[in-house]
Amino acid sequence: MDQEILNSYSKLKDLKVSRETFLDFENYISMILEKNKKINIISQNTASKKAIIDRHIIDSAQIIDFVDFNSNTTTDLGSGGGMPGIIVAIILKNMKNNMNVNLYEKSYHKSHFLKEVSKKLNLNTKVFQKNIFEIKNLETGTIMSRAFKPMPIVLDLVYENFSKYKNLIFFMGKKGKKIFENSKNNWKLEYEEKKSLTNEESFLLNIKNIKKKDKKN
Repeated sequence: MDQEILNSYSKLKDLKVSRETFLDFENYISMILEKNKKINIISQNTASKKAIIDRHIIDSAQIIDFVDFNSNTTTDLGSGGGMPGIIVAIILKNMKNNMNVNLYEKSYHKSHFLKEVSKKLNLNTKVFQKNIFEIKNLETGTIMSRAFKPMPIVLDLVYENFSKYKNLIFFMGKKGKKIFENSKNNWKLEYEEKKSLTNEESFLLNIKNIKKKDKKN
């Protein structure tokens, strides 16, 4: 494999990411750039190969150690162009893990793109072109939320719409600390925190349990 390609993903060297995975990442990037000429799969501000690797691929891949490998499914809320859902599915494929990655994306065009990518890269995904807020009694292993909705809205969604899950992963940006602290006023959260590989002001949250606080307290 081209050393330049390996160097592009050097931040992932400590994670469970094989060399074959990088080839799938490269194919996925090509598909994003091609489709982005017609519709906005990602922002035009990040529509370059380097930006996609640094800001999307590496950012998404870094959660792989938080994913519950013992579950049958993991779920990406508002998958958009597939970050992190497609990225996680690519890594799982190359780990020979048959877990199904459920991608919820209500946009027709983005859902169609997710299906195209999944077929071309032979990924174990299910794409749901649905509004996840309208679906109840969902069951899954890991839930992923990246650039979907604000943390308080996602916590409510998971609490109300998921009857069973293992953990919930949040990607928190520069304002994440304040948002997180405010959320803890209303929720009891069992969690672990991890510094982001892509931005020193960002961090990841792996929440194992959420419970609404009694407002009388």
